[in-house]
Amino acid sequence: MILGRARAERLCAAHLVSSLEGRVRNDIREHSLVLPGDHVAVALSGGKDSTALLLIFAKILPELPDVTLTAITIDEGIAGYREDTIESAVRLTRHLGIRHHILSFRDLFGADLDTLLRKGRSTERACTVCGVLRRKALAEGARREGATKIATGHNLDDEAQSVLMNVLRGDLVRLIQDSSSGEPACFLPRIKPLAGITEKEVVTYLFVQGFFSELPECPYAGSALRSEIRAMIADQEFRHPGTREGLMQSQEKIRARVASRSIGELMHCTRCGALCNSEICQACRILETLGIE
Repeated sequence: MILGRARAERLCAAHLVSSLEGRVRNDIREHSLVLPGDHVAVALSGGKDSTALLLIFAKILPELPDVTLTAITIDEGIAGYREDTIESAVRLTRHLGIRHHILSFRDLFGADLDTLLRKGRSTERACTVCGVLRRKALAEGARREGATKIATGHNLDDEAQSVLMNVLRGDLVRLIQDSSSGEPACFLPRIKPLAGITEKEVVTYLFVQGFFSELPECPYAGSALRSEIRAMIADQEFRHPGTREGLMQSQEKIRARVASRSIGELMHCTRCGALCNSEICQACRILETLGIE
């Protein structure tokens, strides 16, 4: 079996699983992603990436003393899509015996995503609205559980797509800053243990262990810029292997040459009380534009 890496290897199923888990273990140790005593909240959507992350964590985190693991699922309320992925998340946590906490947009924000978008009379900003509110919901879930870190299942493909999106948008701040760095005293650090693993490897890892299942795609994903970027990078990776790694290396070079920017003076959002760098946090500003007070 060929791994989708710059240094390709041919591995049987057992050694592929061992190799991938070993790479994640090494990254955790090398970059101190998880430390003894940490309480890690895994953002478990029920999709392939978060499923792989929880499976790997369930195997390797017990090697660290006093580490607690909790899965948090955010139910955005997307009809015909979220039901299946939540069911998948529930099955997995029961199988692994891991504590699982589910939070819904309806409970937190007063309406599900479908309703919010109908109020705004537009689905063009669906991914932006969902992304901002989901991050707030995940932070709230982690806070309620007493977590010290939030782990997400972003893989190498996801990270390369984000780099190119930020370049095309001219968003230097997001290009040089990362949610896992900066201001840990104010915000929970976010770690991405699968950032060096390709999407193909994630799928293969699940498939050879019998954990891969076909799940519906989010109905709003097709209109997102990320969908176009995903196709673009996939085509370039096929024609020019190493494109993803090249994008990530470019980001690191830019970060090394540009001074890190502080998030600025923090204040409490006048609506929800959350820490932010303006009078109203981004989530409350979006809810206000959608007519949710």
